[in-house]
Amino acid sequence: MDSQWQMIIHGFLILMSICHCMAPLCAQTSEKLPATTVIGTELSVDYADDSIPSTTVNTKHNAFDGDLNTYFSSFERSGTWVGLDLGEAHVITKIAYAPRRDYIDGPDRLLLGIFEGANDADFLEAVPLLMITELPQADTLTAQVVNCSKGFRYVRYVGPNNVRCNIAEIEFYGYKGVGDDSQFLQLTNLPTVVIHTEEAEAIESKDFYVNGFVTFISDDGKTLYKDGLGIRGRGHSSWTFPKKPYRIKLFKKVNLLGFPAKERNWTLISNYGDKTLMRNLLAFDLSRRLEMVYTSVGIPVDLILNGEYQGTYNLCDQIEVAFDRIEVQEMTPDDIAPPDVTGGYFIEVDAYAPEEESWFRSSRLGTPVKIRYPDSEDIVMEQFNYIRTHYEKMENAIFTPHYYDPVNGYRKYMDVESFIRHFLVGEISGNTDTYWSVYMYKERGDEIFKFGPVWDFDLAYENDFRTYPINQRNQWIYQIGSTADGFLDVVNRLFTDNSLVNSVKDTYAGYRNSGVLTKDALLQVADHYATVLSQSQRLNFMRWNIMNRIVHGNPLIHGSFENEVANVKHYISERIDWMDHKLGYVTSSNASIPAVFVFASENAISIRTVSEPVHVVIAGITGRIIVSKTISHDVSFAVPKGMYLITISNTKGNQTTTKRIVR
Repeated sequence: MDSQWQMIIHGFLILMSICHCMAPLCAQTSEKLPATTVIGTELSVDYADDSIPSTTVNTKHNAFDGDLNTYFSSFERSGTWVGLDLGEAHVITKIAYAPRRDYIDGPDRLLLGIFEGANDADFLEAVPLLMITELPQADTLTAQVVNCSKGFRYVRYVGPNNVRCNIAEIEFYGYKGVGDDSQFLQLTNLPTVVIHTEEAEAIESKDFYVNGFVTFISDDGKTLYKDGLGIRGRGHSSWTFPKKPYRIKLFKKVNLLGFPAKERNWTLISNYGDKTLMRNLLAFDLSRRLEMVYTSVGIPVDLILNGEYQGTYNLCDQIEVAFDRIEVQEMTPDDIAPPDVTGGYFIEVDAYAPEEESWFRSSRLGTPVKIRYPDSEDIVMEQFNYIRTHYEKMENAIFTPHYYDPVNGYRKYMDVESFIRHFLVGEISGNTDTYWSVYMYKERGDEIFKFGPVWDFDLAYENDFRTYPINQRNQWIYQIGSTADGFLDVVNRLFTDNSLVNSVKDTYAGYRNSGVLTKDALLQVADHYATVLSQSQRLNFMRWNIMNRIVHGNPLIHGSFENEVANVKHYISERIDWMDHKLGYVTSSNASIPAVFVFASENAISIRTVSEPVHVVIAGITGRIIVSKTISHDVSFAVPKGMYLITISNTKGNQTTTKRIVR
């Protein structure tokens, strides 16, 4: 009997243990959530007279009445929504929805509609729960699983642009609970940037910030970064396009998504007329290959603004004076006498400069120059006069009889190394705008202007009808493209100096021989971004139906993302041949070195795109060998700050040497 009781008690304890383990699961059983409190846009539309708002016909309550024959349709065409106040936080596990039944395009009007969750009624910190990316079936509810671990009190559906919401039915499923921050919805493989402005205020100005809140979702939805922000428009011609570019200012400095610079200011580039969505990224890669001192960091992201999907953007550094950006000495209004007044400065030869507050025209050529740093609010007259005078010294030196003199000619004021690299980036990419906008900076106590960073490549890589087809022309792209007043004369004058022309040829040949500028290396970058953008581009061109239309400067319609990428790759392949011919490049024995890319980053030298065994020797400028190793894959070597010579050789005995500066 004792053993029987022991067995009974043991079984009872096991049963209790099982029940205890299952209790959380029971508490989390997903069920349809009651539509007790409906919230959303108040004014609806009565299609009998759609010029007058209604509060009785096609109202928000229709979206939760269980009847597929009724629907909610808002009076305003965009920025409208409908949802529920659940009273307390719930983890949403599933959402079902149905389009208007009485309208032939009802299902289309739900495409790119977004469901959001929030714990404040203003939805300022809302995050996406689900986006409708496939055409839903008519006359039925379409259900989708939600992959978000956070609990929300308020849930809503935000209609896509210009459709008046127009949804027949919504059902939310879930369970009570605050959840956790372990999983959020990331729209595609790209990071998702979610911005809400206070009271959903529209961003209509390039001059004034609108306050709001931003959430960056990355790492397949497992990493979240949140902050307050100000957001305003940016750009010139790009600001006139339907897909707007933005500048954002975070409340706190941060190495956003792992970017090198810890800063508040960032840009969202729209790439409206670039149907590959990658031209700026390709040019940034080219800039790094040519070892420009600073190249803006940029990555593609998906943008949601006030609950509406906006498409694929490039999240980039803001071009400004800052550590890990334009690194010149910071100035104060008290820096008005030498040596302090000599720098640092950051200027831009800019055709749009007359629209700015702090700018001048050079006396000789009338070149428009914007002073970007110190900015217009901080610069004092002594600083303005100094940088204007110094720029004119450079311009005047270019046009003196002995301008080519290495000591007293233009080299006294111009860093030729950075000019050549800036020039090559513009010409290889075929950028019409290379000299429409030219960034330059000057350090304290140094008379030399350095060129860079490169920027604005929407019209590059064969995307400008004014210069198409680039590779069938004999002239440099800068000679046939649009340029800021005066600077075309500067570049033409520089290219009458045979020593500079020879330096351009030598620099180009060096990168060709090292494998940095091979066709394969550059085409691999395009293929990489085509893969990275594959998911997002589909949604982008669903939002912006322009693939079969001419927009901005497009010379031709290629009909698909894949064809657009193929066009860029064809251009790159032809352009390398064109550059070889133009600069008289002849393949040397060193060109058989594999196309490895040597990249200097903070306290490291990286050897990339290694496809076969190569021997790497890294030596300090004094000749001391830091690294001597054979590698067969990509490797990064930790080294102190300084200048290094990197020699790479293959098994055939061919070798190439390049210089890198680790900062």
